[in-house]
Amino acid sequence: MLLVCSSFAGFSQTDTLIKKLDSLSKRTDSAGGQINNTAPKAYNESTQFTVSSFFVLQASNLKQSFTKPFHMTKQNWKDFGKFALVTGALAFADEPIQKWALGLRNRNRGLQNISREITNFGGPYEGYTLGALGAYGFIFNNKKMQTTTLLALQSYITGAAVQSVVKFISGRQRPLAVNGNTLEAEPTFKGPFTTIRDAKGNKLNSSFPSGHTTVAFAAATVYALEYKDKPWVPVLCYTSASLIGLSRITENKHWATDVLVGAALGYLTGKQVVNNYHRYAKLKAPKQLKNSVSFSMGYNYGHLTPGMVYRF
Repeated sequence: MLLVCSSFAGFSQTDTLIKKLDSLSKRTDSAGGQINNTAPKAYNESTQFTVSSFFVLQASNLKQSFTKPFHMTKQNWKDFGKFALVTGALAFADEPIQKWALGLRNRNRGLQNISREITNFGGPYEGYTLGALGAYGFIFNNKKMQTTTLLALQSYITGAAVQSVVKFISGRQRPLAVNGNTLEAEPTFKGPFTTIRDAKGNKLNSSFPSGHTTVAFAAATVYALEYKDKPWVPVLCYTSASLIGLSRITENKHWATDVLVGAALGYLTGKQVVNNYHRYAKLKAPKQLKNSVSFSMGYNYGHLTPGMVYRF
């Protein structure tokens, strides 16, 4: 296992896990991306979470998420620019989309009930879902499910923290800020320290981005990436998260661009959390000889069978 010290760490400084993670985050494979080992055997006693490592990784996740704008590559900025253009174009359709979605919901009582239940899965029900999956992992000693659920929890926390800061900075007016039954509110950004209230005078937080959508995609992305070998898992995860995002529009709580940005933010958060854990797993996994060949002999059906293992 190759361990590269952080370029900004002095020789007299303690080689902490966070510094090791930061240093490894700057390394990629020959294809320019990180390849994660998601085989069930990769999740064992040496790579499982302890109370200490959980909080160290959580701190590392938050640090990397909030400092990402200062470490973006040219390609990162190009991708960001493209996404900003798409979001800006969609912003012109925010009000028409909202009117259409709310009209559809008001004309269909069944859709109202479905929308209300789905949107709850992006809030309190999501905590129950993570709890149930975590319980399954511990009851049946499924270490991969245990680890994945804890990663989803870390992603949920990280996504919630980041979107809260963005909400504070944006200060965007919600669709229901004027009246819950009409769309008189404008999707305007009023900046930080803005007080947004509904028709009854109740204080609301900023609309941008959608918090429910952010944490839904943050958790969904973790399961989708960790169980990518099972095609139905990513489909189920991203479909569920998308429905939660759409429900925030039909519930008249968010504009379409709030949901789009929340989905992107959640996806990036989940991906970062997963990659960070696998860097940690590489640090914790038992050292193995690389670029070496070993031979063995086996006995099968009355015959000696030679074997060879090449580690790379």
